[in-house]
Amino acid sequence: MKKRTAITVTIAAIVLTALAAVAAYDYYRTFYADNVSDSRDSDVLRIYRNYSYQQMLDSLKSSGILTDFRTFERAAGHMELATSFKPGYYVFDSVMSNKDIVRMIANCWQKPVKVTIRGYIRSLEKFASILGTKFEADSASFAGVLTDRAVMQSYGFEEESFIGMFIPNTYEFYWTASPEEFVERMNREYTSFWTDERKAKAKAAGMTQKEVSTLAAIVISETKYVPEMPTIAGVYINRLRKGIPLQADPTVLFALNQKGIRRVLNKHLKVDSPYNTYINKGLPPGPITMPSIESLDAVLNYQKHNYIYFCARETFDGRHNFASTLSGHMANARAYHRALNAKEREKALSNRK
Repeated sequence: MKKRTAITVTIAAIVLTALAAVAAYDYYRTFYADNVSDSRDSDVLRIYRNYSYQQMLDSLKSSGILTDFRTFERAAGHMELATSFKPGYYVFDSVMSNKDIVRMIANCWQKPVKVTIRGYIRSLEKFASILGTKFEADSASFAGVLTDRAVMQSYGFEEESFIGMFIPNTYEFYWTASPEEFVERMNREYTSFWTDERKAKAKAAGMTQKEVSTLAAIVISETKYVPEMPTIAGVYINRLRKGIPLQADPTVLFALNQKGIRRVLNKHLKVDSPYNTYINKGLPPGPITMPSIESLDAVLNYQKHNYIYFCARETFDGRHNFASTLSGHMANARAYHRALNAKEREKALSNRK
């Protein structure tokens, strides 16, 4: 009898030990085992503000990030993720457990995203459409803030000058940053860009910060060849000081706002617009595009020379010939137009073949 009881007790102990081991292993798998697929280079989950808990789970499940979705769902339930999950841009690595993942989403431990603003953006509406692809907020939300005159005025800008507040560069933002937070951050970057040294150079050139941005926008519209930018800036500053109209073709194209114009003709030069620098002296009301840092610094460090004319080289290499007299400029212009006409004739003959 005693022997039978001992056997029963032993079997029971073994069963209980096995059950405890199973329970312990299940607990370990649920909370502490790695649960992210290591076969993927980059695992990212975007949780939008309007997501329900079920939508968040469905998005995570369909992403294929998790090795075992059932154990995650169980851990999330135990840790009450339904009442604490946060919107965000979440990056997973292969050594994360369900507990790590739940804590990351519940505490909004999201990774910043790199946002590169390349400049040469012609309108705030276009800028908004670009930003709508980089943040949770859509382009309409960004457009609503970027084109709000009250917002512009709160930072000391007008509708015409506001685009110059955004300094092209690569920045880190949280994906969930609102349009208002984005603009506030960019204003801080603008303030940081305008160091005492840059302010002193603008003053020495007889220009305000906004005027530097306006001229820099014309410079970058004339050339993408950075070493030449200070020379072109010097031409325009010479013209401003002599009271000569800038006669910048990019400002005419901006005023026309028509796609497909490849050559500025005499009829285009008559467009009635404050941005037409052929019929208006001085700078236009604001930047015609978002100027780059290189073009801003080119204006601040403009080359001192006697040139008041320039035109594209006949070699079509993106560079320019400069002249200090009208006769010299006309000779350069004739050389360019001869080369351009020859190129167009050659293209026409090639298309006929």
